[in-house]
Amino acid sequence: MRLIAQYEPPEQAAMPIEPRAVVGFGCTEAPRGICWHRYVFDDEGMIRDARIVPPTSQNQPSMEADLAAAATPLIDEPDDVIRDRCERSIRNYDPCISCSAHFLKLSVERT
Repeated sequence: MRLIAQYEPPEQAAMPIEPRAVVGFGCTEAPRGICWHRYVFDDEGMIRDARIVPPTSQNQPSMEADLAAAATPLIDEPDDVIRDRCERSIRNYDPCISCSAHFLKLSVERT
């Protein structure tokens, strides 16, 4: 409450800048891993190229390998059991992806 009471708004909300050609980059740690990004600006300050690498794409190879390892021994189990185990394996890497995208469409081929 003391900080709020003592707050004084700045004269300007933002500092003026002069656009110029530059490359900027950064990274942010998130619950799922590191998100890194890189931007290329032209001399008018317009973004001409951008690359964002979220944790999901960095974890993809390991996620796929663990998913195969988790599902393979369950081949004789009912589809719902396999689906549950696969979803849990994916959430170990990315707790948001399966809920936010509702992406897992399980198709089991038994031969």
